[in-house]
Amino acid sequence: MQKQPPEQAATPPSRDDPAWKPVRRIRKGSGGGASPQVEKALAEVRSKIYPRSAQGHFARIRVLMVLLTQAVFYGLPWIQWHDRQAVLFDLAARKFYLFGMVLWPQDVIYLAVLLVLSAFALFLFTAMAGRLFCGYACPQTVYTELFMWIEKRVEGDRLARIRLDEQPWNRRKLRLKATKHSLWVLLALWTGYTFIGYFAPIRELGSHLLAFDLGPWQWFWMLFYAFATWGNAGFMREAVCKYMCPYARFQSVMVDDDTFVVTYDHVRGEPRGGRSRKIDHKEAGMGDCVDCSLCVQVCPTGIDIRDGLQYMCIGCGACVDACDSVMDKMGYERGLIRYTSGNAITQRLTQPQVRKRMLRPRVLAYSALLGIIALGFVFSLATRTTLRVDVIRDRGALGREVAGGQIENVYRLQIINSSEAPIDLELSANGVPGLTLLTADHGASTVRVEGSSNRLVPIVLRAPVGDLKPGLYDIRIETVGIRGPDDTTQVTEQSSFYVPN
Repeated sequence: MQKQPPEQAATPPSRDDPAWKPVRRIRKGSGGGASPQVEKALAEVRSKIYPRSAQGHFARIRVLMVLLTQAVFYGLPWIQWHDRQAVLFDLAARKFYLFGMVLWPQDVIYLAVLLVLSAFALFLFTAMAGRLFCGYACPQTVYTELFMWIEKRVEGDRLARIRLDEQPWNRRKLRLKATKHSLWVLLALWTGYTFIGYFAPIRELGSHLLAFDLGPWQWFWMLFYAFATWGNAGFMREAVCKYMCPYARFQSVMVDDDTFVVTYDHVRGEPRGGRSRKIDHKEAGMGDCVDCSLCVQVCPTGIDIRDGLQYMCIGCGACVDACDSVMDKMGYERGLIRYTSGNAITQRLTQPQVRKRMLRPRVLAYSALLGIIALGFVFSLATRTTLRVDVIRDRGALGREVAGGQIENVYRLQIINSSEAPIDLELSANGVPGLTLLTADHGASTVRVEGSSNRLVPIVLRAPVGDLKPGLYDIRIETVGIRGPDDTTQVTEQSSFYVPN
């Protein structure tokens, strides 16, 4: 059998190549079986990554984002607002409480606009700085950071964890693993408990949980969310970012040569290699990269940024911190790995020049659309009426003649009071001569709707036959809401009045 020729050494990209062009490894000849690249990729799927701790500017930003996002997630359900939970999605009552606002299913348009805003924000951030959301605010990244912090406190840093996993099972290993997983499960269960606290009053859930008196769906979602947190952040980790996240797959269509991404300056760094701090590496024909592999060791997804920008990179900046620390020790200039653009590397642009080129047509278009939609969204919320009236005709009796020579039509008014204060409503109708309105249950034309509630009010409209001809007549049903001397709301709804033969 013919022997496979060895793989040649990596050839660094030339000065004219894009900054994210991968280093190509060329094999001579051919042979049966999978190529080394395929075998390496398959091995990486099965291998466990042990990220090394990184210290620096971007590490502090990640810690700050973890604290900020989790303070919002864990703390928001406990905030009280007017003797109720400030943020509560009450699915049973079909009410969504957001501080002073009460939203109903009819307000689903706001959810649609919010999703559109999120999409445009994602497009804008990606066009400007790549996977910025993934590196600092994505729940998968945030909870992985929390679980890794617990793991480091219990088992130690990278080398200690590797040695622990390689040694046979003993009392110490069993104790450390049990402690770590116990803390993981407690954090996951608290996360699941907080999650269902957004859909049921969280202050009451504690007593129900201690009494094992939660509803079946509450048990399911708490345990499911806890299991997903434990599995994704404790075991799957980078696999979610590399193989499951759809954003990783389509982000490449939103970046270009002027997008800020974590980039290795191959022009300055190559040829790489180890050296003494005493020698002049420039005279020796060497680049600034000392090939220490720290950028690979700290990467949470286990990639080598020196091979070019890859879709697995989440843009967390851990490799930037690690490389800067090495540059400081060697006495070299920082920024061998940095946030910059492809054009900055190939055209040797300064950072101020790169920032100017960020304001390109795509970014301006995304910013304009995002601003317009956001302003419209805020204006709509600020001016939305707290009184909603829907008119529903009684299909069982379109129109009938009653005593006194009058035509009667029956309707139902679905009245929603989104304010937390009760409201008194004065009902009236016009459009047909002599048209009168009475509520079907009390016979009056006034009703009262309590705060943050809805009410179904049957009404009867009557008009004298007189000169009315058979057919449909357009009418208007007016609802005037009074909460105080200077607080009046009026809603007018169109409907029709049927006169039978």
